[in-house]
Amino acid sequence: MGAAGVSEGPQLYAWGQNNLGQLGLGNTTNRSSPVQVGSLSTWSTPFAAGYHSVATDTSGKAFSFGSNNRGQLGLGNTIDRSSPVQIGALTNWSKFGGGFSFRLAVKTDGTLWSWGYNGYGELGDGTAPISQKSSPAQVGASTDWASVSTGTNVVHSLAVKTGGTLWAFGDNNFGELGLGDTTDRSSPTQVGALTNWSKVTTGRKNSAAVKTNGTLWCWGRNNYGQIGDGTLTDRSSPVQIGAGTNWSSVSGGFYFTVAVKTDGTLWSWGRNTVGQLGLGNTTNYSSPKQIGAGTSWSSAICGASHMVALKTDGTIWGWGSNSFGQLGLGDTTNRSSPVQIGSVSTWQNIVCGSNFTLATRL
Repeated sequence: MGAAGVSEGPQLYAWGQNNLGQLGLGNTTNRSSPVQVGSLSTWSTPFAAGYHSVATDTSGKAFSFGSNNRGQLGLGNTIDRSSPVQIGALTNWSKFGGGFSFRLAVKTDGTLWSWGYNGYGELGDGTAPISQKSSPAQVGASTDWASVSTGTNVVHSLAVKTGGTLWAFGDNNFGELGLGDTTDRSSPTQVGALTNWSKVTTGRKNSAAVKTNGTLWCWGRNNYGQIGDGTLTDRSSPVQIGAGTNWSSVSGGFYFTVAVKTDGTLWSWGRNTVGQLGLGNTTNYSSPKQIGAGTSWSSAICGASHMVALKTDGTIWGWGSNSFGQLGLGDTTNRSSPVQIGSVSTWQNIVCGSNFTLATRL
């Protein structure tokens, strides 16, 4: 608390694997409980993918840290950083996405930017695969980009424009771009002709999205049932999951998926080898299964094999793989059901990298 009992702004916390400095704590020591990143209380939103992180502050600046072997930190070099370093001097960064060794970003002016590894065209800049950029470069000239996808172990990208159209680029070996084929793309290519796409996510070789009408759609690889259509059949075009029109958000992990409905219920499906579905077992499921009976879930994010979720009361919960302490429970024991992380109830935003977690709280 600040002077006269006024609450400070959002602080940034991190925990889990830290071998490349992805926690931003100035070292490479793993942490099994939340640890504050620096002393600032002006953080806005964190983003994580693979083994690297980026976070914006309330002024629109962006800071990155962690693995940088492919230039994914956007700092003009390939030096790993264990503490947050500002990306350039701009103050108009808005939303971030990306994957294993690359980063996507949308600025407040609606332009799309990318940097890092470009092994499959995931940067969307039209350049030949097997290249990389260590500084942000604009993708095309459009100024109507609204959001981009994030996936912790992915090499393909999705992006939505303000008009509700969906665009895809990068690896497409299993049809994860949703274009009806398995051909990689190095530039944004529109998925169908619909204009009601809203929220998108990328899992490992698969994709998912919620439309403005509340329907849920998935496509790509389906070897563990991560598409959620009750089969193990790969899909190269979007397939609606059930007939529900009350889906709110969706997140993809390493062959598993989690989604929240507008009624506050939480659902998961796909791979469940370490309990990452939160269903109290290690059984794979090819259709959405409700996690418990709670109706106060706000958002949920997948890591490689763990999950962290936020409730409307400001508490956060974790389950799944915990070999690096990525659940923040003070140990390295896996959990197959949601367990509350500490007792704090002022958490605001959560994100997961491969085996680590970032979150902001008051």
